[in-house]
Amino acid sequence: MTVITQLQQTIASVESAASSMKTFSLETQDQKAKAEFQNLAQTFENALQTLKNRQNYIQKQEPQYRDQ
Repeated sequence: MTVITQLQQTIASVESAASSMKTFSLETQDQKAKAEFQNLAQTFENALQTLKNRQNYIQKQEPQYRDQ
């Protein structure tokens, strides 16, 4: 498995986790839990941006990954 493939899978997993945290936040009535889920969702969103930046860097640096 190539690095770019692993990175794409990781991005998909982090997107899923962020989405789950947002859903949990909307579904709970507990304000403390809601805040925690929102914080976790934001943490995942920040990680997602970092991963996407890395993906873009790899695609620019490695010609074989440009079309993936």
